[in-house]
Amino acid sequence: MSNNLPKVAWIGLGIMGSPMSENLIKAGYSVTGYTLEQDKIDRLVAAGGTGASSIADAVKDADVVITMVPASPQVEAIAYGPDGILENAKRGALLVDMSSITPQTSVDLAKNAAEKGIRVLDAPVSGGEAGAIEAVLSIMVGGEQADFDTAKPLLEALGKTIVLCGPHGSGQTVKAANQLIVAVNIQACAEAVVFLEKSGVDLTAALDVLNGGLAGSTVLTRKKDNFLKRDFAPGFRIDLHHKDMGIVTDAARNVGAALPVGGVVAQLVASLRAQGDGGLDHSALLRSVERLSGSQV
Repeated sequence: MSNNLPKVAWIGLGIMGSPMSENLIKAGYSVTGYTLEQDKIDRLVAAGGTGASSIADAVKDADVVITMVPASPQVEAIAYGPDGILENAKRGALLVDMSSITPQTSVDLAKNAAEKGIRVLDAPVSGGEAGAIEAVLSIMVGGEQADFDTAKPLLEALGKTIVLCGPHGSGQTVKAANQLIVAVNIQACAEAVVFLEKSGVDLTAALDVLNGGLAGSTVLTRKKDNFLKRDFAPGFRIDLHHKDMGIVTDAARNVGAALPVGGVVAQLVASLRAQGDGGLDHSALLRSVERLSGSQV
């Protein structure tokens, strides 16, 4: 470990957090991690990190604290209160929240952290589990330029496209737009898949040629096998995309932007959850199109 690198605390070792924290260790960073499940802390330790017994224990000596948890309530739970990050991290520490939450939660967190002398960036990511493992995530950041410059070398160990999008909350706004585009894209692909299959076309051939033209997309490249094999093991759960569609529809309403197609897809995601598919990958939007088209799913 080179001692000139900042010491990192990592809170939240899930589908995304585990491989991301391991990429930091590979890049030479000293990483102390905490999460709710002991087996995930053990995995970090096996990869060369250090386990912590609590949030306070994880963050007390950290120069940079990175958080990767499911939604706004969890960010608030780990940040605030006597056992939280703000009360236990040192003054001058940099808190990089990589969770996908409401822009307002990020703005509030930055304001409250500033009172403790803690700097904050919101830095949500796109690229899913594969992007996390391969360290090719797209990272959209909100906050101060100087803090972004400090965090950039560290973020470069996690992703490929790293962009400061504006003040606090801007990263979350861009992430919300990302989730809008992804959901609508998956829905369009799902409709095409059902149409092609019902028409008796060779689906593998059809998706290959479509992906080579203007209809091609990262979504289709990443999710093609999910569609072909009906394999909906989660890279990104419907439950989380449901949360994100709530964020983008609410934020759009607040700024006076109409999302006519986004609103429909938000309802389709909600209906999948209601049918018990919340734990499946978001490519399972295919299941709702199949149901609507009369297939037994």
